[in-house]
Amino acid sequence: MYVGAALAVWLFDVASPSGVAWLRCLGAAVILLAWRRPGRAAWRGRPLLLAGAFGVVTAGMNVVFYEAIARLPLGTVVALEFVGPVVVAAFGSRGRRDIAALVFVAVGVVCIADVQLRGSPSGVAFALAAAAAWAGYIVLGRKVALGGNGIDSLAVGFAVATALLSPLALGTGGVWGAPDLLVMGIGVGLLSTVVPYVLDQVVLRRVGQARFAVLLALLPVTATVTGLVVLGQVPSLLEALGILAVVAGVALRSRDPDEGTAVREPP
Repeated sequence: MYVGAALAVWLFDVASPSGVAWLRCLGAAVILLAWRRPGRAAWRGRPLLLAGAFGVVTAGMNVVFYEAIARLPLGTVVALEFVGPVVVAAFGSRGRRDIAALVFVAVGVVCIADVQLRGSPSGVAFALAAAAAWAGYIVLGRKVALGGNGIDSLAVGFAVATALLSPLALGTGGVWGAPDLLVMGIGVGLLSTVVPYVLDQVVLRRVGQARFAVLLALLPVTATVTGLVVLGQVPSLLEALGILAVVAGVALRSRDPDEGTAVREPP
C-alpha cells in the first residue's frame, strides 16, 4: 500500500495530488471490473447504493490523504490518519484500556501536530480529514464485507466513484502524454487499492476487531520505513515519539477479546 503511496508522490510533479488520487481510483476500477465483471444485480437497488457510498467515501479518503502526503512526510500523515480507526475501535467500550488508548493517540497527535502545524497547517488538516474519512470507511467497509457482494462491491464502488469524481481528472493533464507515467498511475491503483483492499475483504471474514487492530498498528511503522527508504523522509525525534504513541494506543486497545466484528484497513 505505501510503496504505491510513494510512487504517487513521484507523480505529484506532473499531476495534482487530487488528480493522482483519481488516477488511483480509475486504475482500481478498470482492474476490478475486468477481473470480477459484476452481474446486473450489483448495479441496482441497495447493493448499488451501498457499494457507491463505500467507493465515494474511500476515494474521498484517498484524495485528502494524497493532499496530505504532498505536504507532510508519509509516516506522519499515516499516524495522524490513525485517529479514525482508533476512535471507531474505542467507541464500542468505555473500559480503562479504551481511555488509555485514546490518551496515547491524543498525545501522539499533539507531538506530531506540534512539529508540523508551523510548517504546514493545511497538511495537518488534510491528514485529520483523512482520519474522519477512514472512520467512515470502516463503518461502510464492514457492511460491504459482511452484507454486500464483497469484491464485486469494490468493483462497482470504484466505478461509481471514478465517474462522480471525474472533475478531478483535470489535474492529470501531464500524465496522459507520457505512457510510462500513465502506467505508473494505474500501478498506484493496483498496489494501493486492488491488492490491499481485496486481501482486506478476505481478512475481514476471518478475524475480529481486536485482532485486526493489531495488524493495523503495523501501518504507521510500515509507512515511516517506506518514507525513509523510498523518499528519504527522516522523522524528527518528536515525530517518531508521536508515531510510537499512536501505535501504542492501537495496540493497547486491541488487547480486549475479539468481539466478532472486524474493522477495516484503509487507504
